[in-house]
Amino acid sequence: MNWKELLENKNRLFWLVHSSSWFGFALVHYLGSLLHDPRDIFVVIIFLNAYAGWLFTVPLRYLYRRVWNFSPAKIAVVVIVASYLVGVLWQVVKNINHWEIYKHGYRPDFWLYYTTNSVYSFFIILSWSGLYFGTKYYQMLQKEKQNVLEANSVAHQAQLKMLRYQLNPHFLFNTLNAISTLILVQENKIANGMVTKLSEFLRYSLDKDPMKKVTLNSELQALKLYLDIEKVRFEDRLCVEFIVAVDCESALVPSMILQPIAENSIKYAIASQEDGGTIKVTVTRFANDLLLELADNGPGAEIKNGNLYRENGVGLANSRERLSALYGNDFSLVVANNKPKGVKVSIRMPYELETNT
Repeated sequence: MNWKELLENKNRLFWLVHSSSWFGFALVHYLGSLLHDPRDIFVVIIFLNAYAGWLFTVPLRYLYRRVWNFSPAKIAVVVIVASYLVGVLWQVVKNINHWEIYKHGYRPDFWLYYTTNSVYSFFIILSWSGLYFGTKYYQMLQKEKQNVLEANSVAHQAQLKMLRYQLNPHFLFNTLNAISTLILVQENKIANGMVTKLSEFLRYSLDKDPMKKVTLNSELQALKLYLDIEKVRFEDRLCVEFIVAVDCESALVPSMILQPIAENSIKYAIASQEDGGTIKVTVTRFANDLLLELADNGPGAEIKNGNLYRENGVGLANSRERLSALYGNDFSLVVANNKPKGVKVSIRMPYELETNT
């Protein structure tokens, strides 16, 4: 069992701290006794006293459990009173041990002498109580931290999944409409190919865990499926170019990170021009960074604060939120007007490779 598991197990942690504290008490007194009385009999008394303290403080644990939800003032009163009573009882036992063993059966003249030095014992028990509550509050704090981390993790996963599955319904509508049209004009072979590519694309989008990253090669294959589907709709009006550095093909990227950006280009650059246009995807590596660029040669756009002024959907906003959830501040997504025309979206993220475990 490691320390983390031990700290999370309340019962084992109590017995460990409880026993260790009383052993430490005995050890300190033993070392102190060597200065004035090194006899073995004094060692026996010390450890008998420590054992009595160990025994008498165990019931305090169950008492403090019962008053745990009381107000702070009531808890303080209970702790002080209980510590004093246990301290007096413990002091009586210590005096008896001392007189019976060290002084060979000595009896005081007045019974109240059995409580001599009770204040010292009271402070020892009060310190034990403070240690108990300190350990208890530490466990609660650790538990709260764990709960917060788990809640943040759940929220993080939910956010990524929500963003991940925000596929534009217009894409599905247009694709199904195109398939229907192909069937009506009896282009069954093309329609069948389009259905196959659509099913593969949807399978990829649904099968890939949004909490995990995929290789760039896998992501580009999915993007090509999407663009091939759109090429059936636009035919020669859509041209696609891929320029990918060899050392980038195995790099890890968020799944479906390029599809919303390509969809923007289809909608605003290809569909809006009578002659269509070109979508160019470029992937390069700079030191420890991976750079993904998707550019079109459409009519361009008005850009404000790094965002398309026309954008009011889930395209770039979706991509930014997913990148932020996965990389924190260690990424950038820049939108700029391409030259001589069009829009270019550049994404910089850490260069990571899949590790085999």
